[in-house]
Amino acid sequence: MIDQQVSLRGGAARLPVRPRTGRFLVLAAVFVCAACGLVYELELVALASYLIGDSVTQASVVLSVMVFAMGVGSLLAKRLRCHAAVGFGLIEAALALIGGSSALVLYASFAWLGESRYPVVGFSLAIGVLIGAEIPLLMTLIQRVDRQDAGGAVADLFAADYVGALVGGLAFPFLLLPMLGQLTGALVTGAVNAAAGGALVLWVFRRDLTPRTRRLLFLVNVSVILVLATATFLVDDFERAARRAVYGDHVRVAVQTGVQEVVLTGTDRDSLALYLDGRLRVSARDEHRYHEALVHPAMNGPRARVLVLGGGDGLAAREVLRYADVRSVTVVEIDPAVTRLARTDPALAGLNDHVYRDPRITAVGADAFTWLRADRHRYDVVISDLPDPGITASTKLYSAEFYGLIAEALAPRGRLVVHAGPPVARPQTFWTVEASVRAGGLATRPYRIPARPSAHPSVHPSGSTASPDRLGPGGGRAPEEWGFLLAAAAGPVGEPGLGAGAPVPRSLGEEELREGARAADRLRLPGQAPSTLIHPRYWEDA
Repeated sequence: MIDQQVSLRGGAARLPVRPRTGRFLVLAAVFVCAACGLVYELELVALASYLIGDSVTQASVVLSVMVFAMGVGSLLAKRLRCHAAVGFGLIEAALALIGGSSALVLYASFAWLGESRYPVVGFSLAIGVLIGAEIPLLMTLIQRVDRQDAGGAVADLFAADYVGALVGGLAFPFLLLPMLGQLTGALVTGAVNAAAGGALVLWVFRRDLTPRTRRLLFLVNVSVILVLATATFLVDDFERAARRAVYGDHVRVAVQTGVQEVVLTGTDRDSLALYLDGRLRVSARDEHRYHEALVHPAMNGPRARVLVLGGGDGLAAREVLRYADVRSVTVVEIDPAVTRLARTDPALAGLNDHVYRDPRITAVGADAFTWLRADRHRYDVVISDLPDPGITASTKLYSAEFYGLIAEALAPRGRLVVHAGPPVARPQTFWTVEASVRAGGLATRPYRIPARPSAHPSVHPSGSTASPDRLGPGGGRAPEEWGFLLAAAAGPVGEPGLGAGAPVPRSLGEEELREGARAADRLRLPGQAPSTLIHPRYWEDA
């Protein structure tokens, strides 16, 4: 071991730079490679959460697999220490190619095969092994350029590694995502990774390489950069083709906002569909039935002041404004881009009857939980038209604490209605929402409505159902049923129905609502604990 260290230090004279300069360049390469490595990790977590859902689970899978793989990579790198320079150059080229193309391959797998779970694990393993192999080789290289004890070298390497990870972690959400997007951001990161690794080896350690090895490394790194550059040039065409594979041929609007991806398909108001982060949120074929079932039972009583949480598409507000005695409607939507589309897109604005032109409506761009904590108004009706509770980002909006805030915001005879997911397809989630509403201090009455009217209104589906959720190749699945909770502070809550002065629904009858309440009671899942901020309980696959 002593002879090896002496040999390594003695070889410093062969370097084209002074030892201190060489040490600085190695640490600079560590900094850049660490930043790129963390971008790959965050890219996998973000894309897996978007494509599969449940960000907590995806982050846990990606990070735990990568950490395990890094340990494997460190062990495998022991065999390359005798050829540290060429080994590091090849590893960085492979890491740049695999990490840079990972987002592209994952999205292609999702778009054309409908499956991205296994590729996520595969990329996590591969990237983790390559990242893990870096440090042992860099440790050898830094001792090669500067006479330094092992402890000092390790401290310097890890300092550069951690600072690089900090920069990469901050650059991903604040620079790469907003400016380049997920696909281009990963490709550019890979090109930077290849350039940094290749430059270090081909310049600082070029005298350690044979002419043939130098040519090989040069060709490999140039090829990787050219592949990534070509993919970057073609990424827009790829995205359009992938969107057609996922959403069909009639994509009219596709925009990545600061909150989510928003896609509008369809040629007119009768064929329109709205997708948020790949989940079908509005379909013109049956949206009126969903929004009638959501809104009208809650409007049975005082209704002068109405609060809509979510629902930036304006469709719930459309049903609310059909009541002449409504004086004000406040819509709290976290993504202003959705509200903007609801105002300006001809098909969507036509579907919501141009509600945002009505002077009674006020649109607020804010997180519903944060906004409720600061709001001091009282409302006769609160309509919770939010994404499904199984989606991790929405978990706090289905917590007991959230419903406690709503209970404080309700007028003495106020009512709340909550979209809680299908009680047959996801019973655990549905009845956890019901328990959470009750824990917030409200009495509840659940009901379920089929997405399409039955030939016999008293007959409801009892088999397997689907919700308007994750897409597969060629588009989304239409829902078969919806589940709702009607709640009030002054319980008990009666059967859902249509009150005095209610407009005539297009396809929803009074008896259907009442039968929906009786059908939901028959499906009751007792003993569910409420979901809270510190103990979320929505675990079923959304």
